[in-house]
Order: sequence, then structure tokens, then C-alpha cells
Amino acid sequence: MKSTKLTINKSRLLETVQISSSIGSTEKGGLRRLALTEEDKLIRDQFCRWLHEEGLEVRVDDFGNIYGRRAGRIHDGPVVAMGSHLDTQPCGGHYDGILGVLTALEVIRVLNEQNIETEYPIEIINFTNEEGARFAPPMLGSGGVAGIFKKEFIYKRKDLSGKTFEQALEEIGYKGEEKHRIQSVKHFIELHIEQGPILEKEHKSIGIVEGIQGMSWLTVNVRGETNHAGPTPMENRKDALVPAAKMITSINDITQDIKGLKTTVGQVNVIPNVSNVIAGEVEFTIDIRHENDKNRQDAIDQLKEQLSTIAVRHQVELSIQTIWDSDAVSFSPLVTDTISEVAEELNYSSQRLFSGPGHDAKYMSYLGDTGMIFLPSINGMSHNEEELTLDEDIEKGANVLLSALLKLANVK
Repeated sequence: MKSTKLTINKSRLLETVQISSSIGSTEKGGLRRLALTEEDKLIRDQFCRWLHEEGLEVRVDDFGNIYGRRAGRIHDGPVVAMGSHLDTQPCGGHYDGILGVLTALEVIRVLNEQNIETEYPIEIINFTNEEGARFAPPMLGSGGVAGIFKKEFIYKRKDLSGKTFEQALEEIGYKGEEKHRIQSVKHFIELHIEQGPILEKEHKSIGIVEGIQGMSWLTVNVRGETNHAGPTPMENRKDALVPAAKMITSINDITQDIKGLKTTVGQVNVIPNVSNVIAGEVEFTIDIRHENDKNRQDAIDQLKEQLSTIAVRHQVELSIQTIWDSDAVSFSPLVTDTISEVAEELNYSSQRLFSGPGHDAKYMSYLGDTGMIFLPSINGMSHNEEELTLDEDIEKGANVLLSALLKLANVK
């Protein structure tokens, strides 16, 4: 089937984005819509109204994922799905996964306006708690339906106040039923901003995502000896912070040895964290990512050896725990090639790349053939109130989603 000449309604799509941007807005022009908060409820309510306006069959599953279903000629056939998430970080931007939901809505609107019937049913999805900013780990909604996380595990996740995921679901009225989970997925496409600088740097409008990097989270604990900063001679000290600092430097340096490796120490806790007391304990986290799982594991093994050597040299105790592992995912060649074909037909510049961050598409790939469309992020900025994707790129991305969806929803 040749690519359709249909195009999305740019002004309507941008107006929809503007409405979304008014819900949970911050003083600095960003968004704060943590999962299952009142702000999240408000955008969910608005999203459901939009779905009903388009005549979709709306349902909510037991994880709070919202679905809008558009029938196909094959009534009970597997679905072609698209979507992302509407929750944000505490100081998030207007685009992130939000564009994946709102561009999908615009696609539905165009199909309805043109009275286009597809072979397979289409479902648009808003996944719960993709960000993980309130309830860790991230991607609980998509991970739940994919069977990655058990229901009991998800329901017992707690926020900083001690409130559970299940309690928060009930409070905002979005605890649905297990029978409403997505079933029999033929294809899934997620449009998302890149959250990195590659597309803008290379002057490309469309990113064709070939997969998602594997990632590991480690917690490192360094134990020395707390003592007074004044009378304790330097040679008698077991300062945990000094070797910890060297460890952090080595974690950064290892990226020079393994191409494509990304390491981040995002959190450091120093105990007792007092100006005139030698640090007796330091705990920090390591985020390690690579598109090749073997290279990631090799990096972890190498780091453990280097950190142990530093600990012995400084006569401190060391413990390293892996708190989360997520293997790399390769997306469906059928879906990625369809996205590439559409971009070429529409004369949009494109580039194939891997995703650094995790996305709901990662877990949806366990249910059906999956692919992602990336849009440029200005200055590679995301999870930030200054996050920006240009209107013209939003339009192009939505057009690619529209044409790619039509191709996939009509492939027998």
C-alpha cells in the first residue's frame, strides 16, 4: 500500500498541546504532573473527553492505563496501537511523552474526518507512571501489562509520603479492571522527543529508533571511619569521601575505553555530612547504559574491579549492589522500515539511532512488533522546563505517525 497523502491538522494539534500545557503548569513555564496526582487526574479527564468526542470505546485497566479503541474491519483482530504517557517529572516540559499521546489523538481525528476504515482495530494509549518520578521504578503501567512487574509489586510501590500506588489510583478514580488491559497487539508505535542532541546536530527531522539501550542501576557504599577534622592526623584517617571521589572519577573515565557507554553518578549521600567531621560513610548511585548488553556487563565487571582496588588502597570497606537491570531491546524491522519508508516518501530527513532513555515501547515490544519515532529536542534538553521541540518538527512527526499507522493497520 502506498503512503497516504493525508496530513494532520497542524493548528488543531498545536491547540491540543496548548490545552495540555495549561494543566499542571509551573511558574517557569514547564509542567508538573506527577503520576496519579490531582494534576494527572485533570489531564486524564481531559484526555478521556477527547477520546469520547472521537467516538472511541474508552476503558481503563487495573494499572490506570487509559485506552481508546477505534474499530477495524477485522472486528476481533489484533490491534495496532500508538501512544505514550501524560505524566511528567517535577519540573518537566510540555513535550516528552505527551506528544506521543496527543499526536496519536490527532491521527484518530484525521481518520474520523476522512471516514477511513482500517483492516485492524486501532488503540490509543496513555500509560501510567512512565516517568517513575513519584513511584519507582519507571514504566509501571506498560511494565504491568507486559508482565514485567507483578500486580502486587506495582500496587505496593510507595511515594515519599508513604502512599501506595493502589491508594493513589483509587483516590483519583482511575483504578480500572484487569480485563481492560490491552490484548493481542499486532504493532505498536510510540512517538517521542529524542531527549538528546543527535537529530538537531545532524539537522534531521525524524529519528527512526532501532532499539533502546540496556541499563543497570548500582548502589555503591563506601565505609570508612567518622572522626574529628581538627585533631585527627591525615595519616590516621579513614575518610570515606576521598576514595569515593576517586571512584566517581574512574566511573566517568571508563567511558573512554568502551565506545557508546554512558555512566552517571546521579545521587551522592555523605554521612554525617558535617563540615568539621571526617566522612565515615558515602553512598552513591551509578546509572550504566549501552545498546549492547555484553559491553554493559563488561563495564560493570571492570568498574567493580577498579572500585575494589581503590577501596583496598584506602583501607575502607566497599559494597556494590545492583538494584535494577534492564536488557537492551531491538525494535521490529517491519515497523522501523515502515517509518523509514514513510519519512522518505514525505521527503523528511531522517536518521536511525538508538534510544538512551527507557520508554513504554520497551515493554510493549514484548507484546507485539514495536517501533518508535523520535523528534528533535532543541539543545538536547529534556526533563526540564525549557524543553523544546519545534512546531514544524511536531507536524512532521505527526504526519509520519499517520502514514505509518495506516500502512501497518492495513497489512494483512
